Amino acid sequence: MIVVTGATGNIGRPLTQALAEAGRQVTAVSRHTAAVPNGARHVVADLAEPAGLKPALAGAEALFLLLSGDLHATGAGPADIIGEAVAAGVRRVVLLSTLGVVTRPAGQTRIAMRALEDTLRESGLEWTILRPGGFASNALWWADSVRTQRVVAAPFGDVGVPIIDPADIAAVAAACLLEDRHTGGVYELTGPEVITPRRQAEAIAAALGSPVRFHELTRDEAKTAMTRSMPAELADDTLDILGSPSPAELRVSPDVRQVLGRAPRPFADWAARNAAAFR
Repeated sequence: MIVVTGATGNIGRPLTQALAEAGRQVTAVSRHTAAVPNGARHVVADLAEPAGLKPALAGAEALFLLLSGDLHATGAGPADIIGEAVAAGVRRVVLLSTLGVVTRPAGQTRIAMRALEDTLRESGLEWTILRPGGFASNALWWADSVRTQRVVAAPFGDVGVPIIDPADIAAVAAACLLEDRHTGGVYELTGPEVITPRRQAEAIAAALGSPVRFHELTRDEAKTAMTRSMPAELADDTLDILGSPSPAELRVSPDVRQVLGRAPRPFADWAARNAAAFR
């Protein structure tokens, strides 16, 4: 049996579906009651209370570990989740980390994630670490303005990074959970090309079949909007990356192809599959 945390999100849902379709028993874990793919068992648990995972982990052979941002806050204990996995007899853990642990290692959340990576390495479990860059699904921040005004408002309109489709992260995670050859692997996951916010707006317009205007925000305007849903420190970190990506953050990684035997999907594919969110 395989346990998937964050099972109702952009990565966890397609991962749960892929594992169920592969004929594996899956326990889907989320904080709240939710529908899960046919064949999966759902367990409500809060990763902020690792002991509460015991019922989900009982009899599990593998765990996909995805942490929400609040689990990196001061006082959180995500390393205890690894301890619960060891105690339950789990054999393999695939951890969703972040590319930032190597490109911008000084931030609080990246320090915490790197420490969790180290805890996993030292746990005695089989492990694989996934380090994605920016997500294509972050474009859903624009869904309301596209629906109501047909406009994408974002800073740094002509500065891009190789964002990745969450469905590709899920596909890589499924392979790492199911195949022994990925044990000990650390995979950096990006999309196939650098794409700017202006070009993302064009791709959304193409998916909708109607024009979408791009409006460039100042950094201060963008930070004001972002701090409505995230801490100011995280907003500044995100804007630093979006405005001045490093060479490592601009690199298109070969790792999706290495794991899946195919190229990662371009942003236009994500936009086409998610066009309903912008209508």
